[in-house]
Amino acid sequence: MAANRASIADLAKKLNISVSTVSRALNNHTSISESTRKKVWQLAKEVNYQPNHLAAALRKGRSNLLGVMVPHIEGHFFSSVMHGIETVASKVGFNVMICQSNENVASEKKNIESLLNAQVEGVLVSLARNTHDFKHFEKVSKRAIPLVFFDRVLEGLNVSSVIIDDYLGAYQAVTHLIEQGCQRIAHFAGPQHLNIYKNRQRGYQDALQAHGLSVEDDLIFTCDMKTEDGVEGMEKLLALAVPPDAVFSASDFSAVGAMQVLKARQLRVPHDMALVGFSNETFTSLTEPRITSVDQRCEQMGQSAVKLFLEMLEEKSGEFSPRRIVLQPELLIRESSLRLQPHLIPHVTAR
Repeated sequence: MAANRASIADLAKKLNISVSTVSRALNNHTSISESTRKKVWQLAKEVNYQPNHLAAALRKGRSNLLGVMVPHIEGHFFSSVMHGIETVASKVGFNVMICQSNENVASEKKNIESLLNAQVEGVLVSLARNTHDFKHFEKVSKRAIPLVFFDRVLEGLNVSSVIIDDYLGAYQAVTHLIEQGCQRIAHFAGPQHLNIYKNRQRGYQDALQAHGLSVEDDLIFTCDMKTEDGVEGMEKLLALAVPPDAVFSASDFSAVGAMQVLKARQLRVPHDMALVGFSNETFTSLTEPRITSVDQRCEQMGQSAVKLFLEMLEEKSGEFSPRRIVLQPELLIRESSLRLQPHLIPHVTAR
């Protein structure tokens, strides 16, 4: 009997007793004599028997598995969201199964199949950048498995979700730049089919118009929000006949790419060009100068997503009424945008 492959059936055969007797003995059932329980436990120890908790849970109709799919776990945002998810899930007895789509819809589809095959009791999803439809998630809904989206959601879907008020965060960021004297503010925008980037662009545009500034197409650079996109975007902006005096980026990654170009050209931040990003990635407080950014309440988002899943799980009918939780952003002002009040920096960068 291979020690690492011992099963209940192996124990039963070795002891010449029934499988049900072994199972009850391992669970210290009172219907099994103490001598039999001792024999079973002694043999289990000798062959290094390990119970299959998943199989046992499935026999009882529960897997206690919560599936989570994220675009990636690089950087601060998604790793912090995952920490929030695991903190709440573990407290209520759920194990978390994590998948990465790596920003690829094909991987996203395969991951959904894997999660369903693992008999997860719920699925939490933040969409890949190139996901344009909901079809591959319909299998989850048809099986009456709670499905919760967080951060990235397709526009127009009536689904349960936990998001940040991206519009407000962008509006506050651009208003701050205007208050610092910036008059020609550019925007690095993400794919507009995703809620986060669409709402951040709306916030950017509305803030400009509310302060009497025009929205200029030449100042909006749509990209995938990577560092190299920030490099490309800044080079295009600097090539304009009248370059901008500030950039609001819908991602910290493209913001830091923009900063690299400005430093290479010996342009001063924020004096020649002010910068504001979005997400409060860890590196934003390590750059020189530090980058002003919008905090997304990462851990709170993860915790809220699990709580929403648990509420849906309690609905015995399996027909879930879509619910939406909207968290409030926080603008963290740092040196990259402070043109007029540098003396305020020690007071506004406490975190």
